[in-house]
Amino acid sequence: MATSVSNFTALNPASPAASGKPNAFEAGSAERFLKLLVTQMQNQDPLNPADNAQITSQMAQINTVSGIETLNTTVEGLNSRFAQLQSMQGTSLVGRDITVPGDKLAYTADAGIGGFDLAGPADRVKVEVLGPNGRVVDTLELGAASSGLNGFAWQPVDSKLPAPTDGYRFRVSATSGGTNVNAAPMMRDRVEAVSISGDRLQLETMVSGRIDFSKVRAVNGG
Repeated sequence: MATSVSNFTALNPASPAASGKPNAFEAGSAERFLKLLVTQMQNQDPLNPADNAQITSQMAQINTVSGIETLNTTVEGLNSRFAQLQSMQGTSLVGRDITVPGDKLAYTADAGIGGFDLAGPADRVKVEVLGPNGRVVDTLELGAASSGLNGFAWQPVDSKLPAPTDGYRFRVSATSGGTNVNAAPMMRDRVEAVSISGDRLQLETMVSGRIDFSKVRAVNGG
């Protein structure tokens, strides 16, 4: 007796019963599938005809497999183009200041500058400036601040303290109605070069070293 369509599942690469490894059928086209289906229908047992719902399901499965293969090829092409666009975008950042996670103070002619990222609005924000030895040398009460990125500038009022130079850090605390608000320290850095690692754009920075482009929270002037 000819093989019925009920046994056809074993030949369908999209079937759960099939091996998880790619085989010759998976590498072929839907045309082979259709030829086999037609042959089995022509030789089916008249007393046990194929179920229309099962045939429709098998055809839908092979279409899904073909569609996934096409989608994978398209996505690979898009990834390649995206990496090229990232590289071009990264090149324009060379020599620019960026805001990234970190707690080091950056310096202008007479002040240290830093920032923080608030998870929510706060009615009180406090910044403590730490000297090279890790001790608090000054405290800034910034008052209320909105959620998101915020910045500050520090100028030492104690004449005994040296002007802001390399080695100063800071920490931030924030509250809203007496409840702590997460405040992530953010610092300024400068991009010196860019590179591509796999599908990731990476920046070579003056202070932080090599970092992923995804860590950049803002691009500052000049």
